[in-house]
Amino acid sequence: MKILLTGCSGQVGYELERSLQGLGQVVAVDRSRMDLADLDQVRAVIREVQPGLIVNPAAYTAVDKAESEPELAFRINAEAPGVMAEEARKLGAALVHYSTDYVFPGGDPAPRVETDATGPINVYGASKLAGEQAIAASGVRHLIFRTSWVYGMRGKNFLLTMLKLARERDELRIVADQHGAPTWSRTIADATALVLAKAAAGGADGQQPWWEQHGGIYHLSSQGQTTWFEFTQAIIEQAGIACRLQPITSAEYPVPARRPHYSVLSSQRLVQQLVQLPHWREALALCMR
Repeated sequence: MKILLTGCSGQVGYELERSLQGLGQVVAVDRSRMDLADLDQVRAVIREVQPGLIVNPAAYTAVDKAESEPELAFRINAEAPGVMAEEARKLGAALVHYSTDYVFPGGDPAPRVETDATGPINVYGASKLAGEQAIAASGVRHLIFRTSWVYGMRGKNFLLTMLKLARERDELRIVADQHGAPTWSRTIADATALVLAKAAAGGADGQQPWWEQHGGIYHLSSQGQTTWFEFTQAIIEQAGIACRLQPITSAEYPVPARRPHYSVLSSQRLVQQLVQLPHWREALALCMR
């Protein structure tokens, strides 16, 4: 099978290029070859590669900047995945796509399941939800993995920012009233590869076509939950950095885009059906080692 992987220079795409080896011939492209803002280019690359599977971690992820660039955010996060889905369906291919906990409004403090009502409160979340809807409407065989608070040892992310600031400053003020589950980019990539290996094997029962039985939306985030403040505490403890932390509220750290106060994802559907996921503390320790 030929696998077209987008966004291979990003933190999830980089890990996926490694994890997908052995499942097929991986054709990895970055923004220089497939810019999701250029829909004609997206179509052209897919038609040139003729993949049996498209894996799309590429996205517009600048949550605050999206408030002032809604058209670009929707083109990359909604229209481009829609084009991928249409082209994949024409080829008889499948599509794996990644979405976000920010499709939820973040009200009641209970882990979100896949069937819960969505209601994004920022442009980024709205654009990612529109991407999910475009894929589902296309009729393509698909998996959509919603994940949360993604970090890793490359790119721009909370972990690397906190490590840098903690080494530069004596004290950091960190938001302590937003709840989620930090998820290592390698956890996402390895879980994806394990699920796709099961898809290639046809599933355990051998009766129903795998994609008909298991396709759709899954939550894929680390087990457990925390706040940005507690996550930062764990980061600097693992790194052995002496830096004081001061908990603050979201109101004390105003940003252009509103964040959900509670966006913990329940990954039980994925765990029960397809693959185990680590606790966020275990994944963080392994990442930093």
